[in-house]
Amino acid sequence: MDDTDAKTTHFGYQTVPEGQKAEKVKGVFTSVASRYDLMNDVMSGGIHRIWKDAMMDWLAPRPGQRLLDVAGGTGDIAFRFLKRAGEGHATVLDLTAGMLEEGRKRAEAEAMSDSLDWVVGDAMALPFADNTFDVYTISFGIRNVTRPQEALNEAYRVLRPGGRLMVLEFSQMPVPMLQKAYDLYSFNVIPRMGKIIADDRDSYQYLVESIRKFPDQETFLSMVRAAGFENAKYRNLSLGIAALHSGWKI
Repeated sequence: MDDTDAKTTHFGYQTVPEGQKAEKVKGVFTSVASRYDLMNDVMSGGIHRIWKDAMMDWLAPRPGQRLLDVAGGTGDIAFRFLKRAGEGHATVLDLTAGMLEEGRKRAEAEAMSDSLDWVVGDAMALPFADNTFDVYTISFGIRNVTRPQEALNEAYRVLRPGGRLMVLEFSQMPVPMLQKAYDLYSFNVIPRMGKIIADDRDSYQYLVESIRKFPDQETFLSMVRAAGFENAKYRNLSLGIAALHSGWKI
C-alpha cells in the first residue's frame, strides 16, 4: 500500500486517502474551468477583483521581477502582476490543464505572451530549481493542496533570497455572528449558483466546504513562519472573509 493511501485528508467534509485528493481536486476544476471566471464574479459580487487588487497593492510589483503564480488557473494574478510591473515575467502553474487552457484564451494572455509561461504542475513538487523566482503567489488555491505546509516549503525553496511570498485565501471572520451569516450564504446560495451557472452543484459544494476546513489566520501564519519565511504577517479583507498572508525569504 502506498503511504499516501494509508494516510487520510479532507476533501471538503469527506475523509479521503491522501493519494486521491489531487485527482479529486483536478476533477473539480476540470469540471468548472469554462465557467470559473464567471462564477467568481457572481459568487463574490465582483469583490474578488478588489481583493486581488489589494494583493497587488501590498505586493508592489517592480520591473524585471519573475513571478511564479501557483494554482494560477486562468491567469488573473499573473496578468495583474505584469501590468503593475510594466516589464517582467510570470509563470502560471496549475494542477489542472483545463484551467490553463481557459487562461490562454483570454485577450491578456495573447497580449502578454512573450512574458508568460503556462505550466501543469503540483504545488508540493514544483518543477523548478532552487532560488529561481522573485515573487511567489497563490490565490484561492492553497486550501486545495493535499499538504499545504509542503507547498509553503516549496515556495521557500524556489524563491531567491529577498523573495516574497503572498497568499490570498478565504479565511475566518473574527465576529461569530457575521461568520454564521456568511456560512448561511455560502452553503445555501453558492452550490445553487454552481448548478445554475456551471451545471455543477457538487464542485461548488466542495469549494464551500474546503473554505471551512482551512486554518484560521493565526494558524496559517504559523505555517508560513514554519516554512522559513520572516517578517510574516497578514491582513484581513472584507472583515476576514478573505486574508492576505505575506512573508520574505531573507
